[in-house]
Amino acid sequence: MRGFSIFIILCLAVSFMADRRRTLSGLQRGGRMFLNVMPTLLTVMILMAVALYLIPAPLIARVLGEQGGALGFLLAASIGSIVLLPGFIAYPLCSTLMKQGASVPVIAVFVTTLMMVGVLTLPMESKFFGLKAALLRNGLSLAGAVVVAILMGLSYARI
Repeated sequence: MRGFSIFIILCLAVSFMADRRRTLSGLQRGGRMFLNVMPTLLTVMILMAVALYLIPAPLIARVLGEQGGALGFLLAASIGSIVLLPGFIAYPLCSTLMKQGASVPVIAVFVTTLMMVGVLTLPMESKFFGLKAALLRNGLSLAGAVVVAILMGLSYARI
């Protein structure tokens, strides 16, 4: 993360030296965009906090760990599409799921939909990209997650 921050600062410095006026204008536009996004972003973060409170990680692990087959796969895809978890929570949760007996396809579809599909972020995404583009992206992400999970299940079965 530190390296990325240094890279951004260097790029900003180069931009500032190349054209001070355009760089300042870009920073102002970016600040305005950030302030416009802030209410929606805060709403999403509050919804995420409520979801994490109402649906604790151990409950998700227990439900997905006990369910197998198509039902576990559908539950994992649904929960992963709706719940918004950061990676540092999602990956240990997937480890817990494996320890509780969840299959590789269930874990793969869960973590892939968790990272790629965003039901909670759909209002914000549709505000900036349009409803059609947001729904198309989420639909394709869901389809991709299913394909990835099936392929992982097939490759894991060969091992």
